Amino acid sequence: MSSAAAAFRLGQRVHAAGDPRRVGTVRYLGPVEGHAGDWVGVDWDDGAGGRHDGSLGGRRYFVASGECSASFARPTALSGGISLPDALRLRYRVQDFTKEEQDEMYVFSTSQKRVSVEFVGTDKVQEKLNNFNELTSASVSYMGVSSIGAPNELKSLVPNLRLLDLTGNLFSQWQDISSLCQALASLEVLNLTNNTMENDVIETPMLKNIRILVLNNCSVTWELVEKIKVSFSCISELHLMSNRLNMIMDVRLSDNPIADPAKGGAPRFVLVARLGKVGILNGSEISPREQRESEIRYVCLVMGKIEPNDPEEIKRLHPRFAELKSFHGIEDEKPTSSTSGPQKMASGLISVTLKCVGPSLGEKQPLTKKLPATTTVGKLKSLCESFFKLKDIKVRLFVEEEGFPLPQLLEEDTASLMELGIGSGATIVVDEES
Repeated sequence: MSSAAAAFRLGQRVHAAGDPRRVGTVRYLGPVEGHAGDWVGVDWDDGAGGRHDGSLGGRRYFVASGECSASFARPTALSGGISLPDALRLRYRVQDFTKEEQDEMYVFSTSQKRVSVEFVGTDKVQEKLNNFNELTSASVSYMGVSSIGAPNELKSLVPNLRLLDLTGNLFSQWQDISSLCQALASLEVLNLTNNTMENDVIETPMLKNIRILVLNNCSVTWELVEKIKVSFSCISELHLMSNRLNMIMDVRLSDNPIADPAKGGAPRFVLVARLGKVGILNGSEISPREQRESEIRYVCLVMGKIEPNDPEEIKRLHPRFAELKSFHGIEDEKPTSSTSGPQKMASGLISVTLKCVGPSLGEKQPLTKKLPATTTVGKLKSLCESFFKLKDIKVRLFVEEEGFPLPQLLEEDTASLMELGIGSGATIVVDEES
């Protein structure tokens, strides 16, 4: 193997020479039949930036992640990256222009005449920017950073760094991240988005001072999170977006805005439908009936809000919509279900029970009414005020359905019963606003 190819290793993260944003993983080193010299087989992250799947001319050299995510490249066409100290200097050190270079600098006036540029106070500005001791926040995103360099060098260069953005670089080893955090004792916020991190951790990384850790699109598994959680002694925020954590069975989201409809979050049935593998939500077990009714109700909710002519946008916003719609056999025009919950409504009417529970509303008998499926929450509030003769009292409504552990607040006045997936057999609880 040539010395150039020997500079790389299997599993190493690399980027295309001259393009730090085109990142991949080395999967093969050696000769390629029919082509002279040594080659590096790369599986590119973008999934479509290659030419094949790791096989060429009928021979398989490696298995790529996609049908067209792999390619062979000459070693000189790839870069193994630079150190973090070098990246910081490239990003933050002011260029020191020579006298001759300054004399050659000019701009054009409105009459297209050359006007010389005069540098004023550059010494003071350069001195301040070159003083890395004052740097508390730094971003070296997509600069091809692959190592932290010498720990002592990094520690002396940016001793007061508190926030570091390493988005889109070439890190993969947790040991490097551990060394980074040990070298930068003041570091509290670390962003590793788009760095493909290893999941086989032999030694637990030391992240004791990190308060906010961003691991979006890092290919981490929940097993990895479980392994390294002992390092999170100070953690207050952990970001795990786009990691396909599809095996989580127990989720507790209490006191988080995402689970509080009053704060713009999602009601329980939406969370149940979207988190398909979860069996326990906020300490309450999800029964098969609740799972089914939640999924149907969620599909009805989405159908009432989406534009059907934009399937890509639907898939982006509601990844499980098409799957659930097909699984439950829900038609585009009218939602279907069992005898309770959302169901097919030939007459366009649904039968619901209205139950008044407010402490100052007085004792009132429940009422069963047939309502158009298009009745909005706002209209239903007005009807309830009329049905129960409630004067000068603002009400709020909840839906109570069999199989659901808690009543769900109907907060959006413009949403219809059909859009919310409420069908015959449901109970609407009428309460007063606190």
